[in-house]
Amino acid sequence: MIKSKPWDWSKNKNEGWLTPSIESCYLAESWKSKGFNKFLDLGCGLGRHSIYFAKKGFSVNAVDLSEFALNYLNDWAEKEKLNIKTETCDMLNLPFNDDSFDCIIDYNVIYHTDTLGFLKSLEEVKRVLKSDGELFITLISKNTWSFKNADNYRRIDENTILRNEDDTERNVPHFYVDIQDIRNYFKNFDFVVPPLEQTEYDIENTGYYSTHFNLILHKKY
Repeated sequence: MIKSKPWDWSKNKNEGWLTPSIESCYLAESWKSKGFNKFLDLGCGLGRHSIYFAKKGFSVNAVDLSEFALNYLNDWAEKEKLNIKTETCDMLNLPFNDDSFDCIIDYNVIYHTDTLGFLKSLEEVKRVLKSDGELFITLISKNTWSFKNADNYRRIDENTILRNEDDTERNVPHFYVDIQDIRNYFKNFDFVVPPLEQTEYDIENTGYYSTHFNLILHKKY
């Protein structure tokens, strides 16, 4: 199992990481309607989802491997007068009791490892999520450009490569899946909606594209 490596958020130049993902509004309204309150932002980065869900009235815990990111989030939360509990930790070993959270966002996080690390992290997510709780998770598809051109990168295992084109995640592992992998890995979950695979293009270089799966999952008893 490869050692986890944090993003170097000090090199981030993308303001988009401060804006909640477009799914956040739907998730917040859906989860509130189901009476969910205890929320975990797994791999919170600079804290865009933690801030958003705290403002929506959720009780928020945020974890990340980057101390820089957590310091940024703590300062942001203080300015917004929000109570967000933060902790530095590895997703392979979450510092929470079983069945601690009603809902979890795992946005562009769990795939930053190899195959064994992904399986271990997923077990941790299942462990801390309550039965009948829900998980929103994003995974990189094997249909994305970087996996189809994996010869340009160092390969860790058949599903994992090290990418090096972005300073914030240089030499951070990337684990890829297809729909059959999703069927196999998420047997202990029901799909709230069918898996969605979507592609984002670099409009200046449309030969490069990033394809992800978005999953909303319900944990079975």
